[in-house]
Amino acid sequence: MNAATGYLDPQGHQRLVPAEQIVRLEGVSKTFAGRHGAPVTALEGIDLAVPQGSVLGVIGRSGAGKSTLIRLVNGLEKPSSGRVIVDGADIAALPEAALRHARRSIGMIFQHFNLLSSRTAADNIALPLEVAGFDKAAIKSRVGELLALVGLSDKHNRYPAELSGGQKQRVGIARALATNPKVLLSDEATSALDPETTRSILDLLARINAELGLTILLITHEMAVIRSIAREVAVIEGGRIVEKGNVFDVFTRPQHEVTRSFLADETGRALPAYVASRIQPEAVAGGQAILRIGFRGPHATDPVLARLARDLDIEANILAGSVDEIAGRPCGILVIGVPEASLGPTLTFLKQYGLDTEVLGHVA
Repeated sequence: MNAATGYLDPQGHQRLVPAEQIVRLEGVSKTFAGRHGAPVTALEGIDLAVPQGSVLGVIGRSGAGKSTLIRLVNGLEKPSSGRVIVDGADIAALPEAALRHARRSIGMIFQHFNLLSSRTAADNIALPLEVAGFDKAAIKSRVGELLALVGLSDKHNRYPAELSGGQKQRVGIARALATNPKVLLSDEATSALDPETTRSILDLLARINAELGLTILLITHEMAVIRSIAREVAVIEGGRIVEKGNVFDVFTRPQHEVTRSFLADETGRALPAYVASRIQPEAVAGGQAILRIGFRGPHATDPVLARLARDLDIEANILAGSVDEIAGRPCGILVIGVPEASLGPTLTFLKQYGLDTEVLGHVA
């Protein structure tokens, strides 16, 4: 953890942490007044750091606290305790004028686009520049650059009603980039889009991150979004971060049950229904043991099951699985059944390859 320092940023505000950790939440909690005055805790004890130039995904179910977290980062909410530091400044401690200036460094894209229907694509992008006091020539130049960046140069004079969902989101992204922010916040930006459009928007965000070095904090409830572009992931549940780490490690070795539930469909971890309905905790004479094997590291692509059959004459019944690449590294999950009598030798065999193996249960 980097120690806090007392140097000043270009606007003269005191910096609290080195800029390489461009977003940092330190012991952050947020409580709202609920019905009849009873307090409701939305976030509790959040510690999170986003390195400059990285893409960090925060995933959680509805009501887990994701949207509250992102509202704290852009200063729309103030923490009940703890500090929210963006580009070296304590957001909650800034006076209103300084906060407005700080928000120019924080771009925001929304699930439902939030475009003004009475403005063209170009005019929507121009809005934050107008508010910031840029002159007309600078605005025209910047809007042209951004339309080209998001692939909408030919939609300059189109109104939101004339654009597809993906095109509207591209306008929203361009608008978020208008004031050259250092941080881009994405609040469920693809959840209202179809899969093909989602893919194109994620590709655009990945390109923006790579070409502009822009830090992205991505809020979502979809693991597919996380795996597509995030480098780090934090899993939030009940207002607390229950697991965090690099995407490859979390995807291939999830530690928390909430993380496993998110990954079930994404990595082939889920049992087929016909097996799940019959599985039991105790061994069944003449039945099968059900194993989940995680393939990662140097043996991720080894033909292990073929060797199991060849060397030990144990035939494994493949029930579910997937083989994929995450963060540029091969990995896979297989759910198999082996005869109960062969369970011990199978586990010993798999262990010598360093594979993560879990006994899920037994079926008759």
